[in-house]
Amino acid sequence: MVQIDKAHGSNIESGMAEVNLVIFDWDGTVMDSIGRIVSSMQAAAGLTGLAVPSSYAVKQIIGLSLDPAFAVLFPSTDSTQRAQLFEHYRDHYTIYDTTPTPLFNGAEQVLKTLAEQNVLLAVATGKARKGLDRMFAETGLGHYFVTSRCADEAESKPHPDMLLQISQQLGIKPANAMMVGDTSHDMKMAQAIAMPRVGVTHGVHGADVLSQFQPKAIIDDLPSLLAHI
Repeated sequence: MVQIDKAHGSNIESGMAEVNLVIFDWDGTVMDSIGRIVSSMQAAAGLTGLAVPSSYAVKQIIGLSLDPAFAVLFPSTDSTQRAQLFEHYRDHYTIYDTTPTPLFNGAEQVLKTLAEQNVLLAVATGKARKGLDRMFAETGLGHYFVTSRCADEAESKPHPDMLLQISQQLGIKPANAMMVGDTSHDMKMAQAIAMPRVGVTHGVHGADVLSQFQPKAIIDDLPSLLAHI
């Protein structure tokens, strides 16, 4: 029997493997930080003396680790320029940029509900460890997650290394886990290891992009996730 997500036409197979672990992307999935990422990357480019990328171009690299992101946005830069980009981006994002980065509506309640249902929660993010730990502290959400993997601890998305590390650490097969993310990078890495996945449209990529990776569902907000676990 197949259930249809009426909003987007995604197929959701009833009777699929039990979900014991949900792995969330962070930027664009749990936290609405897209605006600050875009403005910080554009500022870093200007301060480094490089052509400032468009908002659209920056959005397409959200979720990647910084090195591959720089390679996409600034392919002609050398190691010195990339080091400058990193410093300017870090400083702008953490110190100078005041663009709000609120949690998406219902994010904490979804985490609380899943934790109460004894579903393990984790994060797989393009942020560095220091950045994610800072977000955990600022939002107070860190206690919901049993583990996490960051850009400086694994291969960059869309390589599935983050998901494999998390699955192996917790002793849970990919088939019994679910990846939740807003970009093609999230969907690709889950698809690579046949991990069920749910796309969220309130971040970078819309349903037209996310649907290419055969997600179990495509949702417009995090509370809708609970119906698919």
